[in-house]
Amino acid sequence: MPRATWDDLPASVRERVERTLGAPVAEHRSYPGGYSPGTADRVVAANGAVAFVKAVHPEHNPHTPALHRAELRVMRSLPPGLPVPTLLDGFESDGWVVLVLEHVDGAHPAQPWRRDEFLAVVDAVLDLADRLTPSPLELGSAVDELRDGWQGWARCSANPLPDLDPWLADRLPGLNDRARRSLDAMVGDTLLHLDLRADNLLLRSAEGPIAERVVLIDWPWAVTGARWLDAALLTAEVAAQDDDASRAVADEALERIAARCGVPLDTLVDAVVGLLGYLVWNSRQPDPPGIPTLRAFQRRLADGVTTWLRLSGSEAAASRSGSTSA
Repeated sequence: MPRATWDDLPASVRERVERTLGAPVAEHRSYPGGYSPGTADRVVAANGAVAFVKAVHPEHNPHTPALHRAELRVMRSLPPGLPVPTLLDGFESDGWVVLVLEHVDGAHPAQPWRRDEFLAVVDAVLDLADRLTPSPLELGSAVDELRDGWQGWARCSANPLPDLDPWLADRLPGLNDRARRSLDAMVGDTLLHLDLRADNLLLRSAEGPIAERVVLIDWPWAVTGARWLDAALLTAEVAAQDDDASRAVADEALERIAARCGVPLDTLVDAVVGLLGYLVWNSRQPDPPGIPTLRAFQRRLADGVTTWLRLSGSEAAASRSGSTSA
């Protein structure tokens, strides 16, 4: 199913958006990226007002409306002045859940990741974590949110995957131990995004240092947890890039996060190992309704992170902990 666009929205939704903008929408542009089947449109009103509209209906995917509602609760409660889009309006109409947000003049970070941009984004994410500690919202915990997903290695042990990388298959008990250990370490009182990827980040077009131009978008998974968690899990994306330089950037980023947050490097790698188990298992599952590209994305990440874990210093860290076989 192709992503819905502005033209697919019922008149009641379009009219509410136009009231928010103060004039009829004169032009719109749909953004096809991401992993939501709902709309993602830049709209421009006749009076020049610009906004970003995201809306979804249960017909597209039965679970996505709940995610939009969760994001709306978060966006309504975030304190002002953070590097996030301003919420202009949020409502439900004719079964649609709608967010009307500030349109950020900028672009996603270049892909594949460049070292300078990635490390600047890591710094910006850690800066935001400092500002969101303690969390200004009452939210669920990262531990509760990730506990089931972090059972990926246990599921691989109980239900062997015929195409599982042999290097992983030889280490399943140790990988599962690391994933479980990471859950204990991620307890904290920082408000976290929990779904950081390049497509959930924007760099404003304005002049200035990269770290000061970072904007975090799409907040439905927000939880509380350790302030290093968002930055550590984000490193999986650069680690998955299939070249030695990118894997070195992942190692450098993890060392930077560990030093700044005062946690052992092994703790951060444990969390990435938990994420890898989630990716390995879920990438073999059927496509969710209306999201046909998600499993291929997860498989690509899983394969790349596996290579990084095998080749980088993180393998040595794992061996020191006694949680992998030789």
